[in-house]
This record gives sequence, C-alpha cells and structure tokens, in this order.
Amino acid sequence: MDKPLEQVDQPTTELRIGDPAHLPPLTRDVSFWGMTVTQFFGAFNDNVFKQLLLLMGVNQVVNGEGQDLQGIAMIIFSLPFLLLAGPAGYLADKYSKTTVIVLSKAAEIVAMLLGVIGFWYFDMFGFAGLFVVLFLMGGQSTFFGPAKYGILPETLHEHDLPKANGIFLMTTFLAIIFGTVAAGVLRDQLGGASTVVTASAAEVADAVSVQSSSNLWVGSAICVVIAVIGTLTSLLVRKTKPAKPYAKLTIGACTVPPSAIRLFRAQPAMFKALLASCIFWLCAGVVQQSVNSLGVVQLELSDTQTSIMNGLIGVGIALGCMIAGLMSKNRIDFRIVQIGAWGISASLALLALPGPFHGHLLGFWGSLPVLVILGACTGMFSVPIQVYLQAKAPLSQKGEVIAEMSRANWVAILLSGVLYGLFDKILNDFHLPRCYLFAFTVLIMLPVAIFYHPPSEDLE
Repeated sequence: MDKPLEQVDQPTTELRIGDPAHLPPLTRDVSFWGMTVTQFFGAFNDNVFKQLLLLMGVNQVVNGEGQDLQGIAMIIFSLPFLLLAGPAGYLADKYSKTTVIVLSKAAEIVAMLLGVIGFWYFDMFGFAGLFVVLFLMGGQSTFFGPAKYGILPETLHEHDLPKANGIFLMTTFLAIIFGTVAAGVLRDQLGGASTVVTASAAEVADAVSVQSSSNLWVGSAICVVIAVIGTLTSLLVRKTKPAKPYAKLTIGACTVPPSAIRLFRAQPAMFKALLASCIFWLCAGVVQQSVNSLGVVQLELSDTQTSIMNGLIGVGIALGCMIAGLMSKNRIDFRIVQIGAWGISASLALLALPGPFHGHLLGFWGSLPVLVILGACTGMFSVPIQVYLQAKAPLSQKGEVIAEMSRANWVAILLSGVLYGLFDKILNDFHLPRCYLFAFTVLIMLPVAIFYHPPSEDLE
C-alpha cells in the first residue's frame, strides 16, 4: 500500500527553525528585513540590466539596425530558470536556504562584473556578449529564487505569511520600478542610440557608433556595488536547517520530481493555482515588451519616458501587493484574485485601443494612470496565489514546490518572448499599430478571469 501523501519523503528531523513562540514580531524581525533588503537589491540589478538590453533591442527597429531583439532577450533570460529550476529546488532543500542565498548573492557580484566587461567591449562582442551575461544573471536568480521564497514559511509564523508576502512583493516591485526607470535614464544619459525616426545611412552609422562606444559600463559598475551591499545584507538572514539533508542529486532533478507530480495530482487546487500563475506571468512578459514597443516605436518617446511607463506598472504592483496583504488578513482570499484578473483584462483592453495620439487612444499621459491600475490589479492577483502555494505545500516539499512554481512561471516568461515575436510579426505584416499587442494579451488573460474561481481558505 502506498504511504499517505503527507508521509511521502518526509525527513526524520524537525524542519521548522526553533520554536515559533520565540520568533520576534514581524516588524522587529531583523532576519526578515535583511531578506527583504537583499531581495530588493537583487531585483533592482536584474531589472536595470534586463531593461537596458530590452531598450537596446527595441531601438534596433527605430534606428534601422535590424529586428526587435526584445523577444530573444526574454528567451535568453528565461532559459536558465527552465533548465536549472530542478537543481535549484534540490539545493534549497538539501542545504540551508540561508547558505544558498548568500552564495547566490556572491554569484551576482560576478555576473555584474561580467556586465561591466560586456558593455566596455561592446564594439568587440556586440549583443552576443551581453546576452551571455543576461543568461548568467538568469542562472544566478534561478538558484536564488527557491531559497528566498522557501525561507519565509520556514522562519515566520504562518499567520504572518500574507503580511510578509505583501511587504516582500511590494519592496520587490519597488525595486522593479527603480531598476526599470534607472535603465531608461542610464541609456539616455550615458550613451546608446536614442530614438531616430528618420535617418540617413550616415546618421544610422553614427547612431551605431554612439551605441557601441557608450558609457553604459558605468551603470553596470554601479550594479556591482549594489550586488556587494545585497550580499552583506544577506548575512542578516536567520540560519535555517536543511529540509532534506539526505537528498541526492539525480538526473530526475532536472525534470519535475515524481513527488511533486504526486502532490499536484493529490491536490488539484494547487495545480490550478500553478496554471493561473503561469498564465499571469506569460501576460506579464508580453506586457513589458509591449510597453517598450508602444513607447519607443509608436509614441516615439525617449527611453526614460518609456521606462517610466513600465516603472508605473511597478508602482501599481507595490500598491496592489499591499492592498492584497491587508485584505487577506489571516486567510487566502481568492476573491481578490478575481478582482485582479478582471482589472488586468480591462486595463489591457484600454491600452489596446487606437486613437489620436500617434495612433493610440491614451497616448503617453493617458496611459500612465491605466498602467498604475494594471499594476495594482497585478499585485492583487499574485499575492493570494503565492501565499496559497507556500502555505499548502508540505513542509518537506516547500522548496521543491516553489522551485516547480518558479520553473513553470519561467517557462511562461520564455514563451512570452516567443509570443511577442509572433505578435510583432503579425503587426508588421498587416501594418497595424503597436498598441494592438495589448489586445493579444487580453485574449490570454480572459480565460483566467472567467474560469478561475477557487474557494477562499483560512490560515492557521
């Protein structure tokens, strides 16, 4: 007879760190705030570097240098998450999550140093060199992910998880705001070709020269300093015990573990939450590229203005995460998810409408409040699902489940690069405005809004 699910692959040692009664209140927990600051700096660096490459990629079109490279950049950034999520989950369970976090942050320093080299020698290596660095950054984040999210339920009271996740995600998306906007400012101020709507062959050659000799390495050097600070703050995180010290790395670690498959089969509600999360991240990946394309190509904005548009989504997400954390209290309230899903769909529909502003209904200023609302609905959608997957996974499988959630989400983000490339081709072939990219995204998100209605649950 098979063992009950909750007894499958259970360790023989106690997993939770210390007596929960001895944990300090969340607001005075140095470990929690150390982890929050560490994640903030990591997310900032990721978004500075990624947005720089996305802006350089979309400017290929307006400068007459070739195709939009955003989709390729998203695929490259996502590949490590797809290939390494299994081993990352294994390490997060095999060893102390605190140790994995510190080592991952040290690897971030190395990746940022390589970024400096990539920009400095752009004339020699071009986009290929920067894409290699982007892949390495994705790899570093892959190993950081399961440990950073898995450590919260191991070091906090379960009733603190909604509030903690709200704070954690809010500060994460604040980092996305600052990182995304900083990338646009860096590109405009330190060099790199700006938007050139009409240009002669000589002007295009000059633009290429400006980009290749830009001082963007200075921005990457700043990221090195931030990575060092983030590594130091990671030392404040409370030491945890290994969840599965007896685990062995096998070829199966590179695929979905059988224990995770058994878990999702036994708890279909968790599997549905995973699918909803994937569709959400698929849309999120397409939206970031679409906003860059709308701003740079259709509205003819500067890189700074375009990055502000993307950054305002982050403002909304931070607000939405905070609202979701406060509304959830001590329960997983899926009504908040439904509000978020419909809000996302409505906001995307507004952004898709053509009109008088360079062929767009809202233009730059009209898009700003809609992007904030889009972000707020995004935060409201994501927090309850995140809490649900954290809280309902068996303690011995939290790292594994979070790793599979990360793998599935990054498969979705990788596909967003593919879909964006497909949508881009359709628009180019039929000579349609870039705002129609958001219409395609609405069609992806609507099924979640219509069909995903799980019951809310109380937390212990």
